[in-house]
Amino acid sequence: MAHLTKSLFVTGCQCPKLLWWTVREPLAEELQPDKVLLDRFDQGRVVGELARERFPGGVLVLPQPRDRAAWCDATRSALGAEAPIIFEAAFQANGVFAAIDVLHKADGATTLIEAKSSTSVKDEHIADAAIQAWVLTHSGMPPDRVEIMHLNRDYRHPDQGDLFVRADITEHVLDYMPSVPARVDELTRALDGDLPDHPIGLQCYEPRECPFMKRCWPHDPDHISTLYLNGPKKTVAYMARGIHSIWEIPAGQKLPPAAQRQLRALEENRLIVEPGLARALEPFESPLGYLDFETISRAVPVWEGLAPWGQATAQFSYHEEQPDGSYSHVGWLAEGPGDPRRELAEAMLAATKHARRIVMYSSFERTRIKELAELLPDLAGPLGELVEKLVDLLPVVRNHVYHPGFMGDSASSTC
Repeated sequence: MAHLTKSLFVTGCQCPKLLWWTVREPLAEELQPDKVLLDRFDQGRVVGELARERFPGGVLVLPQPRDRAAWCDATRSALGAEAPIIFEAAFQANGVFAAIDVLHKADGATTLIEAKSSTSVKDEHIADAAIQAWVLTHSGMPPDRVEIMHLNRDYRHPDQGDLFVRADITEHVLDYMPSVPARVDELTRALDGDLPDHPIGLQCYEPRECPFMKRCWPHDPDHISTLYLNGPKKTVAYMARGIHSIWEIPAGQKLPPAAQRQLRALEENRLIVEPGLARALEPFESPLGYLDFETISRAVPVWEGLAPWGQATAQFSYHEEQPDGSYSHVGWLAEGPGDPRRELAEAMLAATKHARRIVMYSSFERTRIKELAELLPDLAGPLGELVEKLVDLLPVVRNHVYHPGFMGDSASSTC
């Protein structure tokens, strides 16, 4: 019985504690996918299906239900029938089970192809492909070539360019493979024993944030991770120096003004407001509007001009200051599968036409409006006028205000 699968191997490469919890506590609350993650899984499935279409005549060997013994038997049958292309070819060797997205045999050479929904080759893809190549090698079929087939960031819907790029990572995999046996032994032992003792570090964030962060990281409001805009790499660097609290930062440590302001606010337990705030707010002329967007992105774009994972504005919320001090509100939400961007742009222009200035928080809304102007050239004029009305509150807050409740990085999204 295989202890590891290729996905569990990659999980263990990130952190053995994450692997242990994933296997030993599969029903843990932290592992239950929300709607966003389920949608991401579904998009990955779509990418996989489209990738197969690039290999006409391929044979899919994926039994339902997914019994591993039957899966491996079906793969052997397909190989025995000399199928040149096999999808989801399953192999098991040395306690590791792996299913290969595309196994391509032609001209006496074997190519292992792993399909990914990302727009580039990532470091974790090498480990993913290497464990498959290792299992395939120990099953008597060493691959001659290993590829990552990923989405093409230059593709534009509906037909500008190829949706996929095939990247040769054979050399990277060959460099990685000598480390695989020791890593397999290490992870197998970790699963057989008690919860591994593994320190927190950058692996808690990369290649993706661990769902069990709250179990491992200290619940300390003054932890160094709460230093304003510190980020994972700087946080881990501080901890490597033995600095775990913001109060342990050496007196001579150079900090950005926002972080200095944070320490003052926490030390004095009060809101800090810099003298320049009034001047920074001068561009915010009444009547003010307040604009907020929500977007959707799909691995495989379905609307004109979008790239893989390109963001399309599908909702806006707009509040506007009224003479009596109240605020009007216009909300717009796309419904149905059709491209909503023209209708949204027209509704947004109508809602915002009376505002003198429109407040946003960061450059997100400005970027999305400029994209709408490129998509809808007949509305480029009024959309450009809307862009000129925008004023960004983020630098005003970042440079002049800090409240103890901001909790470091969260201040960048608090208004």
